[in-house]
Amino acid sequence: MMTLVFVALAYLLGSVSFAVLMSKAFGLADPRSYGSGNPGATNVLRSGKKAAAALTLLGDAAKGWLAVFLAIRFAPHDGQGLLLVALVVLAVFLGHVFPIFLKFKGGKGVATALGVLLALNVWMGLGVLATWLLVAVVFRYSSLAALVAAIAAPVYAMLIHLRPELVLATVIMSMLLIWRHKSNIQNLMTGRESKIGSKKKPVQAA
Repeated sequence: MMTLVFVALAYLLGSVSFAVLMSKAFGLADPRSYGSGNPGATNVLRSGKKAAAALTLLGDAAKGWLAVFLAIRFAPHDGQGLLLVALVVLAVFLGHVFPIFLKFKGGKGVATALGVLLALNVWMGLGVLATWLLVAVVFRYSSLAALVAAIAAPVYAMLIHLRPELVLATVIMSMLLIWRHKSNIQNLMTGRESKIGSKKKPVQAA
């Protein structure tokens, strides 16, 4: 019962879209109506409102961190507890990607994944963040930075000897994140991907 409650609450927390909430708070257009149509910090940045984008990033990361932190804090210190934490990792991430409050059409999960990784191990999370920042600064593509960071995350998890259940959860989360970026991969290959800070355009067809 405890596992079910934690997983359900983690999913609901993950379903809270800070991109939509911050856009409403700042009087901006719905982030699903322009740019990539993705309710995430990078797309909110295309509105030109950096504060809204920063708060979206912070909120989406915080919900991932909070869900996993609470699971670690209250889960039993045994194999069952590790399984609970692993399930919460996936539940909060899936909540962001497939939010019940937005008819299961959510963001790509980069910020939420970062929050999750920081909760699992702060050094792993910071390593992934540094990887994202390096690629983003050099190439100016948020999607490329996210893809490289997603590939790096399981590698870092194994290097720090994270428990197998949590490594597996990290691998699954990274695979889902890469899958969510399939259209960005196509755009990168054809030179049509928007760079960080580009102005908003009408929503692109999927």
